[in-house]
Amino acid sequence: MTATDRATELVEVAAQAAADKLAHDIIAYDVSDVLAITDAFLLASAPSDRQVKSIVDGIEERLLKDLGVKPVRREGEREGRWVLLDYVDIVVHVQHAEERVFYALERLWKDCPVLELPEDAEATKGRAAAHADEHQAAQSGAPGGELR
Repeated sequence: MTATDRATELVEVAAQAAADKLAHDIIAYDVSDVLAITDAFLLASAPSDRQVKSIVDGIEERLLKDLGVKPVRREGEREGRWVLLDYVDIVVHVQHAEERVFYALERLWKDCPVLELPEDAEATKGRAAAHADEHQAAQSGAPGGELR
């Protein structure tokens, strides 16, 4: 079994919305063969709580505007460290970069097929590591290490 066309459509729109809000390391997995509760997981991260919330809001707004769907459940918003949006066909996880590293959801789903994403979302791969390097350089006072 593979993710439905509807799940793929939701993933593409949500991934583009996350990319538009400058999310890091966007990736989507087809989990339909291993889970009965959803077809796909979309993962994204950000370096701050505020940006996590902005990405979540952007995803919700875009899916409502473009496809007329609202999440059936939204969890973790108060802390802004890991927000889960459940759209039944897909589940979106937007995590603070520290939670992303700690929980390593990619390790759990590494055997699942990766779904194709819009070009802007694909371009976010490795952005978290680049941001961490820039931040570390800025903290150490190295040249060219301005915070963005």
